[in-house]
Amino acid sequence: MDNDFKSLDNNRLESNILFIGQDSCQPNYFFRGNNVRSNYVLHYILDGQGTFSSANRPAVSLKQGDVFLLPKDVPCFYQADGEHPWTYLWIGFAGAKVKTMLDGSKLSSQRYLRQVQDSQFSHYLKLLYTTLRHGDSLANDILTEALTYQMFYQLVTEFPGKSSQTGGKAHKHLQLAQNYLEQNYRHSTCTVASLCDHLGLSRSYLYTIFKKGLTISPQDYLTRLRMEEARQRLRASTEPVRQIAGEVGYHDEFTFSKAFKRYTGFSPSAYRQTRY
Repeated sequence: MDNDFKSLDNNRLESNILFIGQDSCQPNYFFRGNNVRSNYVLHYILDGQGTFSSANRPAVSLKQGDVFLLPKDVPCFYQADGEHPWTYLWIGFAGAKVKTMLDGSKLSSQRYLRQVQDSQFSHYLKLLYTTLRHGDSLANDILTEALTYQMFYQLVTEFPGKSSQTGGKAHKHLQLAQNYLEQNYRHSTCTVASLCDHLGLSRSYLYTIFKKGLTISPQDYLTRLRMEEARQRLRASTEPVRQIAGEVGYHDEFTFSKAFKRYTGFSPSAYRQTRY
C-alpha cells in the first residue's frame, strides 16, 4: 500500500486541521487501528472503490468521486474492494466549530456523499489538501484558513442538512447564538447571560432551541468550545496551564482544571502527557 501521511503542527490560525494523508490501498485492505476517532476525518475517493459503514448504519459501497466521514467518537469500518481497491486522500479536523459546520450538511447525518466530483465542495477540498502539503508560512496559513471555510461553505450550501433547509426564526436565533459564542468564548465575560443580553432572548428559550437543534444546552456548548481549544493547545504547545486557562476564557487555573477534568476525565497536565 502506498502511503503518504503528514501531521500538522496545529499552529494555524483557527482551522484546527491536525493531519492529512493519501493511501493507495491493496485489495481488501482495511484499517486495523482504533476504529473510534477522537477527531473528524474526511475522506475523498480518488480512484477505485470500497465499503464503508459506521455505527447503527448499513454498509454502503462507495467509489471514485464519493466522500465519507469518520465522525468523532463513532465506530467506523471501511475496506478496499478486492478487485478495484480505492485510493483516497483524507484531512483530519478537530474542534467544536468543525462539528457546527458539519452539522449543517447532509454529510453529518448520512456520513457519506455520492458523486461530488463536479461540485465546488470537491474543488475546494482538493485545493485545501494541496495547500496543506506546502511548507508552513503565514501566507499559506491564511490561504488554508480561507479554503477551509470556503470548503465548508460549499458543503452546507450544496449538500445542506435538514436543519439548514427548515429555516424559521428559531433556526436563525440558534445560528446567531452559535456565532456569538464561537466569536467570544475566549473572553471570560462570555457567558450564557451575556448571550441572552446580546440577542435579547430568554435563557429558557435559548435552552430549548439549543437542545432541539444541537441536543446540548448553551452552557455545554460554550464549555465544549473552550475545552476543545484547550485540548488542542495542550497537545500542540508547551504553554503553562495557567496561560491556556486565560486564553480559553477562565479567570483562574483551578476553575479551568476542574472543568477540564470533568470534560475529559484527565487533569490538564495528565492529558498533555497522554498526547493522544
